[in-house]
Amino acid sequence: MNHKYLLVVVIFLAVTGIAPAQTAKAEQDDLPNSASFSIKPYHYITGSQRVKWFVDSTVGPETLTVGLFTAGFGTARDTPKEYGSSWPGFGKRYGMRLTGVSTGNAIEAGLGALWKEDPRYFRAYRQPFKGRLENVVIMTFLAHNRNGQLTPAYARYISTPGNNFLSNTWRADSEANTRSALLRTVWGFLGLMGKNGFTEFWPDVQTHVFHSKHGH
Repeated sequence: MNHKYLLVVVIFLAVTGIAPAQTAKAEQDDLPNSASFSIKPYHYITGSQRVKWFVDSTVGPETLTVGLFTAGFGTARDTPKEYGSSWPGFGKRYGMRLTGVSTGNAIEAGLGALWKEDPRYFRAYRQPFKGRLENVVIMTFLAHNRNGQLTPAYARYISTPGNNFLSNTWRADSEANTRSALLRTVWGFLGLMGKNGFTEFWPDVQTHVFHSKHGH
């Protein structure tokens, strides 16, 4: 079997095995109202919860799954070429993404603590579908302050481009440039939006699809 197709098989198996484990965590974080508005009751994130957010956002199931896709896609396209289109190249791409993610999350966690920003995503599962989609998009760029009100996610605005430009110092030469860093920044926000969407809707998919199958 061509190794590129084998990568797709491995990614599929990983996703089907990892995603359900993340759902339980997402359900525990549910709040009754849309996070697109001021939410009540709201409890500001504690220091231990911020550490937990950093760990989950860096090596949690969702993040690691996204890494499988991005590393697999880069390996299939052989970009950057310095890594090669092989399993070792896949590992290098996966590890490179992880260093950027961990750096960005560390910056956001640190600045967020200083500026009283809550980086967590809260589901809006009691809202209409349109409101839930708005929540996914809005919470990509906004964060809650200590009162539960939405404010611009300034720590994220610094951490996402910051980690992508900083990582130029250890990336392969072909992608260690301003254009590549800007593209990674855009993809970083789009990736977060996708992650928010997964957190928002995956529990519904499990409930209506997987549970209904078991019922039959």
